Amino acid sequence: MAKEVYWHLPGFYYFFYLNQIIINLMEEYPEKFNEGYKVASVYGTFPGAIWNGGRAVFGITSKGDMEKIVSTYNKLNVPVRFTWTNSLLTEKHLNDTYCNLIMDIANNGMNQVLVNSPVLEDYLKKTYPDFKYLSSTTKRIVDPAELMAELEKDYYLVVLDYDLNRDEEVLKAIEPKADRIEILVDEVCFPHCKKRVDHYKDESLMQLTFENGTCFDCPNKKGKPSIADCMKRPHFISAEEVSSYANRGFVNFKLVGRGLPRDMVIESYLYYLVLPGEREYIKDKISKTLNKILGK
Repeated sequence: MAKEVYWHLPGFYYFFYLNQIIINLMEEYPEKFNEGYKVASVYGTFPGAIWNGGRAVFGITSKGDMEKIVSTYNKLNVPVRFTWTNSLLTEKHLNDTYCNLIMDIANNGMNQVLVNSPVLEDYLKKTYPDFKYLSSTTKRIVDPAELMAELEKDYYLVVLDYDLNRDEEVLKAIEPKADRIEILVDEVCFPHCKKRVDHYKDESLMQLTFENGTCFDCPNKKGKPSIADCMKRPHFISAEEVSSYANRGFVNFKLVGRGLPRDMVIESYLYYLVLPGEREYIKDKISKTLNKILGK
C-alpha cells in the first residue's frame, strides 16, 4: 500500500462541478489514479465575502446555495476550506453578516479556515472553535526562524511559501513537523517576487471596497498562465517528485487554480492525480460529464 498523499484543490465554488467529478472519478476508478492519493480539502470562497484574500472575488451567493455546496462536499468526506486571508481587516469588519453566515453554515466540525490577519484569527478561534485553522502562504514567511515559530503555534497546517519548496536546509529543519506542512507545488508566480505582498494587499483592498477597477502591475498578467510555464519555475515540484517529498513525511500538497482558466486546472488535476497512461481516458470522462451537466 502506497503512503497516503493528501491534495487540496482550488475553487470550491467556481469549480464546484469539476471538483465533484474528479472526487467521484477517484472513487470509481482508483486504478487510474496514483495509489494512496486523496482529496483532503477544497479551498476558496463564496463571492463577495470581505474576509476573503489572495484573489478578490465579487458577487453574492444565496444561503440555500451555500448550504448545498458545503453539504455536497462534506457528504463526499471532503472539508471546505475558506480563504479568510484578507490582510487589511480591522475590528469593524468582524461582525460582517455575510461572512458570519458562511461560518455558521459550515460550522459542523469538519471544515477549515486559512488565516492571515491576527485580528480575524483571534475572533474566529473564539467564535468558531470547531474549525481547523491553517497558516496561509499569503503571510509570505520566508525566514527559517519565523517558519519554525509558526510551526510552534496551534495551526492544523502551515502552508509553506513556494520559495522554500526546494530549500534543502529549511526542509531538513522542518522535517520533524513535515506532517503539518502543506506544499504549494505549482505556483504560477515568479520566484522571489518582491511585489507579492503588495499584490495581496491590493487584492484585499479590492475585496473590502468592492472595487475591481484597479490593475496591479504584475508581470504574470502579461500572458496567459499555463502548466508549461509553471514547470519552468525553480519552485515547481513535478508529479514524479511528489513521492520523494511524501517519503520524508511531507504528505499535504496544494494545487493553484483560483482565478485561473478551468482548462488549466483540469490539466493540473490530470498531471498530478492521474496515472500517465490514463490521463486521456480521465480527461474524456471529465469533459463528457461537464458537458452533460452544463447542457452542452
